Amino acid sequence: MQKQLFKELFSLFGLCMGSLLSLILIGRMLQLRELFLGLDLGALDMATLFVYLSPLFLTLIIPIACMLSVFLTFLRMSTDRELIALKAGGLSLFQLLPAPILFCLICGAFNLYISLSGVAWGMGNFRHTIMEIANTRAKIVLQPGVFNQTVPGLTVFARNVDSSSGELGYVMVEDNSRDGTSILILAPSGRLLSDERLGELIFKLHDGKIYRQQQDSVSVLDFSDYTVRLELSQIFKGVTLGKIKPKELSWQDLRSINPSHPMAQKDANFMRKVEVELQKRWVLPMACLVLGLFAMPLACAFQGLEKQFGILLALAMFLVYYTLLSVGLSTGESGTIPPAVGLWMPNLIFLAIGLFWLDRAERERSLNLASYLSHIKLFRKKSAQ
Repeated sequence: MQKQLFKELFSLFGLCMGSLLSLILIGRMLQLRELFLGLDLGALDMATLFVYLSPLFLTLIIPIACMLSVFLTFLRMSTDRELIALKAGGLSLFQLLPAPILFCLICGAFNLYISLSGVAWGMGNFRHTIMEIANTRAKIVLQPGVFNQTVPGLTVFARNVDSSSGELGYVMVEDNSRDGTSILILAPSGRLLSDERLGELIFKLHDGKIYRQQQDSVSVLDFSDYTVRLELSQIFKGVTLGKIKPKELSWQDLRSINPSHPMAQKDANFMRKVEVELQKRWVLPMACLVLGLFAMPLACAFQGLEKQFGILLALAMFLVYYTLLSVGLSTGESGTIPPAVGLWMPNLIFLAIGLFWLDRAERERSLNLASYLSHIKLFRKKSAQ
């Protein structure tokens, strides 16, 4: 019995996780359509980027899929009167717990591995791939001997362009983006680079001169090295990365950050976001077990409910959980409530409710809400007549 139950849980889990991940990736594709159009990405590049984004989504999808699997399995068993038959044969609800608990623990361990290692791997490769593609496209855009005005207010000219190394020869950069001020930069050599941490393209110029004209005055400045930084959104429409966020860091990097970290000193909220992320990496894996235990008695309470309504009901319960988790995230980042309290509170609430309902279901004292709802509908029809 346990083996059959275990097999059914995993088959439903694969179906739920695949469906939810596909829906989220399609939605994400619509959000990133400007990025795809801006970089002129092909199908293979898009598929690669989605693979790198998947770990971030899986940390949230796995608890939902785990909850849906347990809920639908026990909803089927209760609707088919299989649970009643098992109880009549002397098998209690508590004796069925090993299979779903082991299933939830495996899902939680998988989610924990993704949270601690997979997310940083995926987001790091996502950022690296975007920067690599943007760097390649920028070299293509920057044709030798052509005045390029892709960036508003900025004109870039290079007599020689090496597309493989990014080396530039006889470079001219004219900046008219500031009102009343014109800056002309001339350099015999330079190089096109990228900064993955800040999500910027960099023109590094050597041994040149800067001519600055402001109203009727002109000033000249010699330099040995000069750097022009451009955000990707200035060159490619819809392409924005910005600085690396705590959610993109690995577990080791998050643990190594302390109040003396440069980012923590620049941004007062950065340290709180790191603390929230540290708690979140453990809260969501633990949610697999909590929501799985919560789903068992919930399925018994809605005995006789059709599957499509059961899925909507389970998703509604997860929405309640996620709302509480979102409150914990926002209050933790604002410093209103400690992250250890705000983020773990939804797990504790759902675990307490799940264990209470489970005990009542074992003693056959839980309400059959599906039957109760059907009686209400029948009463309304009679009243209408």
